[in-house]
Amino acid sequence: MTFVVTENCIKCKFTDCVEVCPVDCFYEGANMLVIHPEECIDCGVCVPECPAEAIVGDTEPAATAFWLELNEKYADLWPNITASKAPLPEAETQNGRLEKLKELSPKPGTGDDAAPAPAPNRTEL
Repeated sequence: MTFVVTENCIKCKFTDCVEVCPVDCFYEGANMLVIHPEECIDCGVCVPECPAEAIVGDTEPAATAFWLELNEKYADLWPNITASKAPLPEAETQNGRLEKLKELSPKPGTGDDAAPAPAPNRTEL
């Protein structure tokens, strides 16, 4: 079993869930998060943290094959995210709005921006 991010995350992208994930299995798109199904350990700690209630277990009716495949596809394309960020500006008004799938952006988010800053040039010493 795994957990799946579903449609209500689109255009909200609350990231409370990523902070509590013990295996860092969340990946960030421009306007949605997904869970990598092969990395998820089925602990469920992310579920109550999601203000949009967009995370469901794969045995729940909302976790259709479509959402399982979408999570797997984009988890392989988008960057990993392990730290909470501010939600999208329109998150509160988008939370609960129906039929957002057509507004899903395939573009990646920024993830953790894990690239370290370049070291200062010390040659002038």
